Amino acid sequence: MILHRLECEQIVRATLDQCWEFFSSPKNLAVITPPDLDFVVLTDLPEKVYAGLFIEYRVRPLLGIPVTWVTEITQARAPLYFCDEQRHGPYRIWHHEHFFEELDGGKIRLRDCVHYALPFSPLSDLVHPLLVTPRLKTIFDFRRAKIAEIFGVGD
Repeated sequence: MILHRLECEQIVRATLDQCWEFFSSPKNLAVITPPDLDFVVLTDLPEKVYAGLFIEYRVRPLLGIPVTWVTEITQARAPLYFCDEQRHGPYRIWHHEHFFEELDGGKIRLRDCVHYALPFSPLSDLVHPLLVTPRLKTIFDFRRAKIAEIFGVGD
């Protein structure tokens, strides 16, 4: 098994409270998810994330094949950080940390750090650079553009 790491960083024009308000609402996940993933939440959602929250959804991450994905919010420290981990889904391991850091001049640094591993290693390690890496890049590029549209760019 190979443990992969994906890091993304973005600076936006917002307050810490505005960022937390948006990102800690599980309902906004659909807003920053590419439409072609056909993202559908299958559980009732609270207003804010909290440690112990389970979210079940259907998504089509590769080749249009529907996958049920269950994540648990394992940590939440308003307004600075939360972490979600896959409990059931397409990855062997998925650990996604979301950080919010206040900067000078009315800016916030958003940082995502994802550690993930694929099932069926070592076979899946061969398709990782061909399918998974480009797909994750597309998803996080979409997120970046949508977040810039919502908050404005801070760089």
